[in-house]
Amino acid sequence: MYRELQQRLIDQVKEVLRSAWDVDPETIAVEQPPELKLGEFALPVAFELARRLRKAPRIIAGELAEKLSAALPASEGFAAFEAAGAGYINVRLARGAASLKLASGRNPDATDATDTTDAAGATDHVLVEHTSINPNKAAHVGHLRNAILGDTLVRILRADGQRVDVQNYIDNTGVQVADVVVGFVHLEGKSLVELRGLIAAAEALGPEAREQRFDYLCWDLYARVSQWYAADDAAGDKAEQERRKALRYATLHEIETGGNETAEVADLISTTVLRHHLETMQRLGIVYDFLPRESEILHLKFWELAFELLQSSGVLYYETEGKNKDCWVMTRPDARVTEGETDEDAKVIVRSNGTVTYVGKDIAYHLWKFGLLGRDFGYRRFYRYPAHDCWISCESGEAEHPHFGGATAIYNVIDSRQSDPQANVIQALRGMGHAEAADHYTHFSYEMVALTPRCALELGYQVSEEDQSRPYIEVSGRKGFGVKADDLLDKLTAATRREVDARQPERAEAERQKIAEQIAIGALRYFMLKFTRGSVIAFDFKDALSFEGETGPYVQYAAVRARNIFRKAGTTPEAALAALTANPDSALPDSGLDSQLDSLLGQADEIWAIWLRAAKRSLTLAQAIQTAEPAYVARHGFQLAQEFNNFYHRHHILTEEDPQRKAVLLATAAIALGELVAVLGWMGIEAPEAM
Repeated sequence: MYRELQQRLIDQVKEVLRSAWDVDPETIAVEQPPELKLGEFALPVAFELARRLRKAPRIIAGELAEKLSAALPASEGFAAFEAAGAGYINVRLARGAASLKLASGRNPDATDATDTTDAAGATDHVLVEHTSINPNKAAHVGHLRNAILGDTLVRILRADGQRVDVQNYIDNTGVQVADVVVGFVHLEGKSLVELRGLIAAAEALGPEAREQRFDYLCWDLYARVSQWYAADDAAGDKAEQERRKALRYATLHEIETGGNETAEVADLISTTVLRHHLETMQRLGIVYDFLPRESEILHLKFWELAFELLQSSGVLYYETEGKNKDCWVMTRPDARVTEGETDEDAKVIVRSNGTVTYVGKDIAYHLWKFGLLGRDFGYRRFYRYPAHDCWISCESGEAEHPHFGGATAIYNVIDSRQSDPQANVIQALRGMGHAEAADHYTHFSYEMVALTPRCALELGYQVSEEDQSRPYIEVSGRKGFGVKADDLLDKLTAATRREVDARQPERAEAERQKIAEQIAIGALRYFMLKFTRGSVIAFDFKDALSFEGETGPYVQYAAVRARNIFRKAGTTPEAALAALTANPDSALPDSGLDSQLDSLLGQADEIWAIWLRAAKRSLTLAQAIQTAEPAYVARHGFQLAQEFNNFYHRHHILTEEDPQRKAVLLATAAIALGELVAVLGWMGIEAPEAM
């Protein structure tokens, strides 16, 4: 509603400027006054017009305010236009009319706010790729930022009415998988049959024996293999160094080629680890539609097709001189190379030995994403969620299946270190003449997740005095340093369970566990979302779980407080809003509902602040999508929680004796609850029944 009123204001300002002064500006800036008592909007347009109209900004502001007052009466939601300061126009909304409109359109406890299915009738096809963990070991805390950011992006895009498919790219033929294969086959001497037995034995132990779970075993083995590769570097045994290096790349080559036992071992490892990754993410409410694998990109010859298209469009050329001799490199449109010279900075796509770089395979993959490749994956069902199936790529799959390519826009949630490869793909799309696809390609980048020294110590790691003085310690899967995602969730849940047990001892065991999990997940997800994507995060248990400050539990607790009001009052949020809209006489018996609400809301800015915050829902959603920054959503939720808690402490709703005032207070609590549930839902966070 706030966004609608803002646009109505902008349109009217433009109309007045055209008719009164023959001025037709492209844009009109709308600001928010520093204090609510000054109004809901502030217009600085008079400053921009001063030179052109040869008048003082203050005079222009007064004249424009008068004309706007006549053009936008209170019946359209505007109460007053006032010239202020040296030339601003402060705009006040008709609070009663605005609150009635908002109350009539809100369902305080609606579940559709957290619905992750697509809106009916959506025409755009958006593809969001996120998580994309190498399937060689258990997921860790660093991977969670990617998955939580991606899942939240999906939720806000769907809340905006867009059709979204969620993909999780699986690099099952990469060097990280090859390293684990080397570990099992060459360090531990296990055959394919023995590895199957190991996996079956680990699965039979059940979820209680997490340390024996296969992805956990791979975690330790991966770190051991990395140390094994490096051991002889320090010893200076060059022959052994070369042998181990050759073993690594021979294994990688066999995996990429396929059709051999090494490839079968790699597939068994990566598929088993992938299932555990999906289970881990499902604990956080994160689900996927499609799992494209690199093995199919290789075996279905996606690259060969893309290579032909790149050559025919002139994006690639064969280099015959310089350091890139005998390589296929990408044309750089901005390269400044004189005739007879070579572009030494050109991006190599095919190496001189004929192998394709990561960027080359990524170009082929993104041509498929946009439906520009002319070839598709095979599909088969892989993982069952309560509401839908998750499909995986294969060479020849099921006859009946959904189609996941041909997107009109894509978002790739990939860390900032991949900015250059992502830019290369966009450059290739433009070079091939697919400018529209390039314009709708968003690299949704983010910085790393580290641990605070305090958190590392709590996890049982030895932290040097030097590291203890640092703001954060980097996570390294290769070194085996970091917290596994499931361990983190278990520790957070255990900590919240102790608090829930102490505060809610009368509740059943299963209910207390559910509440503990909701708080733990809320704490983790909010912590990952409240920082802007360009910020390095130093994760800390105490900071994430705090009930004070900008945290998930703080926002959740505001929703719990709001629910408790209605539980104790013996009514519902829906009834409280209906009292204002469906049958106003029962709540506000005197005539003139709008004016009475204006009077009541005008006396207490802290009450109106909640209504206004809730009215900014669509504006917040638009900001988050336009900037690709979910932190706007987290901030909106936190500010609403602050405003509700301020309202809660200043007004005794349940003991209020004035029926008119009590009706407005209950409706305000209902609006706050509805907005909190909706915004928490966008972040993938549930509002518990109790805390």
